[in-house]
Amino acid sequence: MENIKTLYKSILTIAGSDSGGCAGIQADIKSISACGAYAASVITATTAQNTQSVLDIHPIPVSHIEKQLDAVFRDINFDAIKIGMLHSCEVINAVGIKLSKYKPTKIVIDPVMVATSGDKLITNDAISCLKQLLPKALIITPNIKEAEILIGHSVDHNNAEATAKEIGLTFRTSVLLKGGHLNNSAEYMLDILFDYATGNIFLIKNLRINTHNTHGTGCSLSSSIATYLGKGYNLEIAVKNAIHYINHAIDKGKNKILGKGNGPINHFGLK
Repeated sequence: MENIKTLYKSILTIAGSDSGGCAGIQADIKSISACGAYAASVITATTAQNTQSVLDIHPIPVSHIEKQLDAVFRDINFDAIKIGMLHSCEVINAVGIKLSKYKPTKIVIDPVMVATSGDKLITNDAISCLKQLLPKALIITPNIKEAEILIGHSVDHNNAEATAKEIGLTFRTSVLLKGGHLNNSAEYMLDILFDYATGNIFLIKNLRINTHNTHGTGCSLSSSIATYLGKGYNLEIAVKNAIHYINHAIDKGKNKILGKGNGPINHFGLK
């Protein structure tokens, strides 16, 4: 019998490493694997991090990030790319140049700029550089605070739909505006998807789960969106599948304990 060979569905994540395993590259690899694809990675920084805090950040030299990108792009045909926090203009520009060179499609950018505490994670210069990178994405996934930085005005439940569209038209990309912080007292969470190609807006409603184990949720969501896009789903279905996966992972991890702080979602809770 002939040995029939099939290609992996391969997803690349470009992000930082979380030594605690809750977020960053580690969360991306778990999400991509759980959603049924092969995960490769380019690490932009390492962190000394646990469930309670980030103790230290060690940037990877830009020349080594460039070599990582060359190594994987020259060998592997990626079906989608996820990009997480890029901490400096030098790193952002280096990644942008490599994306222009290798021309991958289906890029998902999680514009990580603001911590859960509300503190900015990258400099104003880096934010300006990141804005120049966003049009390369098929979709970006800002939370409310990041959306406010991108568009320059406050966001609440009254203007959230208009803001998602405004961001999309400004940066020429689709937008998933994550609504977890729109109304913390609400029984339900509302995420807003603006599809740049069609101009359509989709409201995705899910029951809010009462838990502190949400460390790395944004990383996991963006990488699972990239996975479903890479597997051939259209944007609307890929986003809805990814949100469904994350909600189940939160639910399956809500009563588990890891460390002394905010624990992770249960990435493999559906298995």
